[in-house]
Amino acid sequence: MSTTDETRPSADDPGAPDGTEAAPGADFLSLPGRPPKPRQVGLTHVIDKGMTLAEVEGALEACGGLIDIVKLGWGTSYVSRNLREKLAIYADAGVPVVLGGTLWEVCVAQQKHDEWRRWVHDLGLNYVEISDGTISLPHEAKLEYIHDLSQDFVVLSEVGSKDIDVVIAPYRWVDMIEAELRAGAWKVITEARESGTAGIFRGDGEVRMGLIDEIVHAIDPNQLLFEAPQKPQQVWFIRKFGPNVNLGNIPPDEVIPLETLRLGLRADTLLNLTKVDNVDGAGI
Repeated sequence: MSTTDETRPSADDPGAPDGTEAAPGADFLSLPGRPPKPRQVGLTHVIDKGMTLAEVEGALEACGGLIDIVKLGWGTSYVSRNLREKLAIYADAGVPVVLGGTLWEVCVAQQKHDEWRRWVHDLGLNYVEISDGTISLPHEAKLEYIHDLSQDFVVLSEVGSKDIDVVIAPYRWVDMIEAELRAGAWKVITEARESGTAGIFRGDGEVRMGLIDEIVHAIDPNQLLFEAPQKPQQVWFIRKFGPNVNLGNIPPDEVIPLETLRLGLRADTLLNLTKVDNVDGAGI
């Protein structure tokens, strides 16, 4: 059995609505269903920008059950002296880790892809991120990388530019996303940067709503991971797609606040989600 067979979440059953975590005794509200982990939908993808081991342990103690995958942002893993210890903590908590796509881009630009691949394997990682948000890479070459890596890893590919001055036509977003899914990507990330000011967002953080509409007209949003680090962005996606939309680049201290948005336990989504996918009379 391949690594991806063992680690890729099953697409056959996205999960029953019993994946919500609650405080002791908090079992009396009817809330939107959350699939149990490992899940295909409702993913919370968290960005670690250089957390200490104590911070990682604290975050996992507080909300580890709500975190589906952690990305070690851009090239932070390459300069983290506590990297292996950190990976061991995440592994013990059952939280997959992926290195940032920008590090992959650096390795491709320096023709060090084989060295990157050996390092990822040596670190025991099962997930990889492939992006071209900064470097110039022919899309056919990117597709070949995705296909090749998908034989051994669960691939998250990313579409969109980190440069706010680069405008990609909506039909090109659709074409690239579809091609990357066919090539073997598990999910395709829609670029936003960790600031939420590029790609699917304008420079001020406003959602490019027309772009999103055109993308999801052609592609099932469950196959996408929308980077949405800012609270207003998270609210917009939850209101549009419901509590189990896949959201990424979430700061660690925003995981619990995001979960309350998903469940209608915050004013921004209370009136939307009390009517969406409730578990009638069953509590959480």
